[in-house]
Amino acid sequence: MKPDRYIAAIEISSSRITAAVGRTREGGILEIIAIDSEKTEESVRYGVIQNLEEAATRTRHLIDRLQRKPEVSPRRISGLYVGLSGRSVRSVTAEASIRLPEESEITEDVLDRLRDKALQTSVGGRLEVIDAVPRTFRIGNLETLSPKGSIGQEISATYDLIVCRPELRRNITRTLPEKLGIQNEGFVITGIATGHILLKEEERRLGCMLVDFGAETTTVSIYKFGHLLFFATLPLGGRNITRDLTSLNMLEENAEQIKRTSGNALASETQANINLNGLKYSDVSNIVVARAEEIVANVIETIEYAGLRETDLPGGIVCIGGASNLNGLLELLTSKSNLPVRRGSLPPYIRLEGAIPAANSLQLACIMYEGAELNDAECLSMPQREGIPVTGTPNTPADNTLTDHVTPEKPETPGHRKSWFGKIKKGLTDYFGSDPEADNDEMI
Repeated sequence: MKPDRYIAAIEISSSRITAAVGRTREGGILEIIAIDSEKTEESVRYGVIQNLEEAATRTRHLIDRLQRKPEVSPRRISGLYVGLSGRSVRSVTAEASIRLPEESEITEDVLDRLRDKALQTSVGGRLEVIDAVPRTFRIGNLETLSPKGSIGQEISATYDLIVCRPELRRNITRTLPEKLGIQNEGFVITGIATGHILLKEEERRLGCMLVDFGAETTTVSIYKFGHLLFFATLPLGGRNITRDLTSLNMLEENAEQIKRTSGNALASETQANINLNGLKYSDVSNIVVARAEEIVANVIETIEYAGLRETDLPGGIVCIGGASNLNGLLELLTSKSNLPVRRGSLPPYIRLEGAIPAANSLQLACIMYEGAELNDAECLSMPQREGIPVTGTPNTPADNTLTDHVTPEKPETPGHRKSWFGKIKKGLTDYFGSDPEADNDEMI
């Protein structure tokens, strides 16, 4: 990671768009100096941008507020690392192999060729491969996790291909570079980045699960023997609970407030006849508990789909995401799985400056750090002052003071404007056995 540079990142989720600015320091330190967010309302569904114009407008407001913060001003955000998550993001196992002309050293170039071959694996026309995460390598008949420098003639590997529907990336590109003129410095898969940063090496080696409880989706990553073993996105999240509560004749924003202040994932032993703004607490509790149990049951069931048992994950479960803040959810997960459960936290090499709340920064901090490892891009720039023309006539305002000149944004073209516990196992089988968004074409 190149030190002493400013970087910026953005995460577009189903509940809000969040962006942050940070500085890299010597020793691989990342300091996050500013962060802000904007609600997405209905412009993003299941992580996919649905309304380009609305998403662009909200992102522009977000970027403008960030640039006005004293920690950032007068710098301008010209590039962003983009977190990639959504309902269609999951992993597919693939094999790739290369036979060399003769026995020779396995170099970085050979490993790159092997990865490129894996990336070319066909996964069906409705999906595209966005990354290939190596699980294990084999040099001849010898299995290894560190193939570079080994001697052999044939090398093969098992990869977890991270796939998604093309619209996920395409609509981000239509929004950031095309509508806002902000360079995309690289896509970072949020689920993979959080696994790298928030999980301890010991947890990954022993076997553990990382669960990101979002608004409309829940992302599950399972690690074993030090590497990713399973990755999937479940189409369930905190908003399901909120919308269930609207059946009690209330608006969604009021349902969200009731869920946050009075909801509990654990069933009460006694049904107290308490009145909550005209609602019976027992009614609220029954709805929250039922949906929370469904979400937790689906999360636990993924262990079997990964070909594992709970005893294979002594590292336990690490939870992040806004929906994980529901009262009693982690306790429910502990009781149903019999595994240790903890909240994810940032490592000491990622520092939050000022009063930035850690709970709202985990995913974005991980995206920023992984992005800074991708390349040496500088995401912020200083506005240039206008110089003195060749004629010698100063190009200054009437009061003869120099002003910062910012290149105007590229105008938009017309094309851009137009441009749950009943049958858990069966439900998951159907989900993982087919395209998770096959019935959601109308969303794109």
